[in-house]
Amino acid sequence: MSSHTTTHTTLSLSTFACARCGLTVSAYAADGAARNHCPSCLHSRHVLDHVEGGPSDCEGRMSPIAIAVLRTGDWTVIHRCVRCDELTSNPVCADDNQLILIRMAVRPLAQPPFPLEAFGIL
Repeated sequence: MSSHTTTHTTLSLSTFACARCGLTVSAYAADGAARNHCPSCLHSRHVLDHVEGGPSDCEGRMSPIAIAVLRTGDWTVIHRCVRCDELTSNPVCADDNQLILIRMAVRPLAQPPFPLEAFGIL
């Protein structure tokens, strides 16, 4: 096996192309934690079946739809598959796009499912 093939194989195992923006992403964040989503646009690829366990045949794009805060205080990104609608959660990485994270976190306050004028009559 040539060294070029070995290098290419190693590179492909430690990086992936973003399903949305095409950015070449390291499979590990700056702090060494494993990552499965793009730090720029936060999109991912549906490769794991979280309901059945194991790999998924879907391969759809996972779109970030919300932020959840765990009991530990850690943030996690909630993704929905655009192909099959499966929901997943993935830990936020230190180098994730902070503007997108904050936009998702405040969206429920900025766009509540009820008219804010209702508070004026309480």
